[in-house]
Amino acid sequence: MEYRNFGKTGFQPSALGFGCMRLPQLMGEENAIDEPEATRMIRHAIDQGVNYVDTAWGYHGGQSEVVLGRILQDGYREKVALATKMPSWLIEKPEDFDHYFSIQMERLQTDRIDFYLLHALNQGYWDKYLNYKIFDWAEQKLADGKIGHLGFSFHDDYEVFERILNDYDHWDFCQIQYNYMDINYQAGERGLKLAAGRGLGVVVMEPLKGGRLAIEVPPTAVKNVFGQADVQRKPAEWALQWLWNQPEVGVVLSGMSTFEQVELNLASASRSGVDHLTPEEVGIIEDARDAWQGLAPVACTHCEYCLPCPSDVLIPQIFAIYNNAVMYELGERGKRMYQNQIPEENWADMCIECGACEDLCPQHLTIIDYLKDAHAYLSKA
Repeated sequence: MEYRNFGKTGFQPSALGFGCMRLPQLMGEENAIDEPEATRMIRHAIDQGVNYVDTAWGYHGGQSEVVLGRILQDGYREKVALATKMPSWLIEKPEDFDHYFSIQMERLQTDRIDFYLLHALNQGYWDKYLNYKIFDWAEQKLADGKIGHLGFSFHDDYEVFERILNDYDHWDFCQIQYNYMDINYQAGERGLKLAAGRGLGVVVMEPLKGGRLAIEVPPTAVKNVFGQADVQRKPAEWALQWLWNQPEVGVVLSGMSTFEQVELNLASASRSGVDHLTPEEVGIIEDARDAWQGLAPVACTHCEYCLPCPSDVLIPQIFAIYNNAVMYELGERGKRMYQNQIPEENWADMCIECGACEDLCPQHLTIIDYLKDAHAYLSKA
């Protein structure tokens, strides 16, 4: 196992961290974890050198922390840095901090959380935490030794990420979504470099974009790019090695569901290292990104120049769902996202074809026609 720097913490995490959001399930039920298999997988990973294990209040319907607490018995708790997260969406008053934290300690059967995160920070949650004086509470827990290091996971725009870093001077680490397709998404590459430059350890989640970058046989255009490389790797390893190649990346979390995935990722991690890829191999990844993006039906860059729409159509958000559904052949998921995340009054069929968006689009997209295509694809029964 390779070990990496983690900002000013002094901790050296394993290149691969075990994320406990996608543990094996019984009968396909999210909260019915296959505990014997999960135990075999996690303990094997730890035996092979993984020393960072991540969970959260809501994973597997609340059962991830419970099961992980049992898995880390028999001496395994002492072998790892344990990370979990404050459930931001459940906090309604300052007293809730202690309420949820104490339950998490019981679930995990521990008296200390090594790396504690404020979960899924966005502008709204951040304002709430500031209003409830979260840092008075957190710094007392740090002083009492109940928390080893304080950080946050993030899901919002880069500007919000920068504000969170600026508003508090004592962050130890952060967790961001980052992969070779998401270099400009949310915190993105700018956020990675900003956080690392300020001495924070950076945990990467969604390194394989929810498994989309790990499919054994990618679309032909992407497959052909990887086929040009002197060193042949599986698509998942290309994505992981691209991350490990960057010195700012601390630990890469993988939510592993099978023992085979554990073995493959352990092997990849053993071959990892900063600046391990040649410039030519980095270029292969960039070409693969271009190939994936070339599969998107709409060349929208999400600049939002088209907003506000006179009819309140959420144009960039609709195109993002449409592009991802088509690119990664996730039609059913795209339909669910469209219907669950976009209010009907903001759907593409609310377009009145006034053309205001097309006049403003720097890409000169025929937005009216694309909205029709997107709605036809995403609103199918």
